Amino acid sequence: MTDDESARRGRGSARAKLMAAAAARFYAGGVAATGIDAITADAGVAKMSLYNNFSSKADLVAAYLDQRQQEFRALHRRRLEALPAGAGPGPRALAVFDAYVEHAEAVEEFRGCGLLNVAGELPTGDPGREAVARDKAEVEQMLRDALAPLDTADELAEHLSLLLEGAMVRAGLEGDTARLRRARRLAADLLEIPRGRGTGDQ
Repeated sequence: MTDDESARRGRGSARAKLMAAAAARFYAGGVAATGIDAITADAGVAKMSLYNNFSSKADLVAAYLDQRQQEFRALHRRRLEALPAGAGPGPRALAVFDAYVEHAEAVEEFRGCGLLNVAGELPTGDPGREAVARDKAEVEQMLRDALAPLDTADELAEHLSLLLEGAMVRAGLEGDTARLRRARRLAADLLEIPRGRGTGDQ
């Protein structure tokens, strides 16, 4: 291994450690309450390593938001791939709900949507807040794409999006994913899918 390759591997390792530490801190305590010193201490790296990988704390927050959305996209993609061939609009729409539930239940102490939590701390017009708005619009588009064969796709996608995001807010306040599971059942009723059918018995 050359010196350049070793340096790149070291930077990659430091970035991964910083991302993991920042993600845990931001989700548990919020962005404003999390200082750079706490992140570097948790990551076990020097403060200079942070600035070698991120231009600022805002850049680190942006990377965190992007990582959260990428995690959700991967879960959603896996849910779609697990559907039987020829699955209709209903099961494909429920795959979005199931990915939300799975993402929420992957954390040890659930406290709501990581994206919405960050957006709530940022002022109007902040790039991070705008990134979250785009991510939420992407989720609604996933629903719209799933429902595309239906004449009411646009209206129904908006309805389901509001149901899903509202459930996420309530679930976060209560610290429990039960509201998300209830929203999934309500969505199945709206889509007229028998209980226990779709992308899984939720």
